[in-house]
Amino acid sequence: MVWIASGGAECDWFWSVSSTESVQLPVWQSPHGRPLPAVGWRTLIMGVLNVTPDSFSDGGRLPSLQAVVDRAGAMLGAGADVLDVGGESTRPGAAAVSAPQECDRVLPALAALRTTFPDAPISIDTYKAEVAAAAVKSGADIVNDIWGALHGWTAGERRRCEVDLEAGEAGTDRPRSPMAEAVAALRCPVVLMHNRPDRDYADFWPDLLLDLRLSIAVTQAAGVPEHQIWLDPGFGFAKDPLQNLEVLKRLDRIVALGHPVLLGTSRKSTIGLVLDAPASDRLEGTGATVVWGIQQGCSMVRVHDVAAMLRFVRMTDAIRAGLDWKS
Repeated sequence: MVWIASGGAECDWFWSVSSTESVQLPVWQSPHGRPLPAVGWRTLIMGVLNVTPDSFSDGGRLPSLQAVVDRAGAMLGAGADVLDVGGESTRPGAAAVSAPQECDRVLPALAALRTTFPDAPISIDTYKAEVAAAAVKSGADIVNDIWGALHGWTAGERRRCEVDLEAGEAGTDRPRSPMAEAVAALRCPVVLMHNRPDRDYADFWPDLLLDLRLSIAVTQAAGVPEHQIWLDPGFGFAKDPLQNLEVLKRLDRIVALGHPVLLGTSRKSTIGLVLDAPASDRLEGTGATVVWGIQQGCSMVRVHDVAAMLRFVRMTDAIRAGLDWKS
C-alpha cells in the first residue's frame, strides 16, 4: 500500500491504495488552521528536538531557549517538515518526569519556536494528556503519543478490551483514555505508537496489530476523526532486537491498517547492535532503515540527522517514482 496525494499544492485529500481497495480520506488538520504538509507527494521528515537532559543520544545538548531555536532553524533549513518537541526521555531506565516538570521544559520552548517560526508544524512528544493539552494550547499542532493513547492501562485491561474488540463488542468496563479524550477536545492529529507494558506476545504479529487496532478504536470512540490518526510501529519499544527487525521488515502490515505511518528508528539500539556502533555512529544504519521503511510504505520518518536523512529520503522517493519522477 502507498499513499498518493491528489488536489495539487493545496492538497485536500489523499488516497490509500492497495491491490484490493482504494479509500479516499481527508488529510490531517492543525487545530490552529496552520497548513500541515501534504501526505503522499513525498516522504515527510520529522526532526527530533529534545529539550531533555537525559535523552539517549542528544540529552542536554540544548541548554537554552536560543539553542532550541537555533537547532530548530537548522533542521527546518535542512528540510524538516515537522519539529517534534519532547520533554521526557523514553530511553530504558530514564527517570520519570511529572506533568508540571515536563510542561516547564516544553512550554517555554514552544513559545520561543512559535515566535520565531510561526508557520512551522510542531508536534509534542508526550503520553500525558495534561501536557498535550497545554502544548497544543501553546501552539503545537500534533500530539505524538508513545503509548498509543493507552498509557496506564494494565496488560490485563488491554487484553480484556482486545477480546471485546475481536468479538465486535464495545465492552462495558473499558478504562478511560485521557489522551484520546484530550486529542478529541483539542481537535488535533495524533500519532499512536505501538507499545505495551511487557513483551509477552502469544503470537507477535497478531498481537501487535490487535494492540494498534485497540489504540485506533479507543481514539475513534473518544471522537477523534479517522483522518487525524497516524500510526507508529514502536521500533525499540516493548520489543527485543529481533522483533524490532521483524516489525521493520514487514512494516507494510501496519500500513495496511489504513492510516499513514510514522517510522522512528533514528540511532536506536538495535541499529547499534547490528553495526556494533555507539549512538553517535549510527548514521548509515539509520539511513538503511529509512530506505527500507519508505519502500514498505511509511509516510514520514522521525530522525535526528535531518540533512543527512533527507538525501536518503529523496533518492528513495525518486526510485519509488520511477518514470514519474520529476526534479
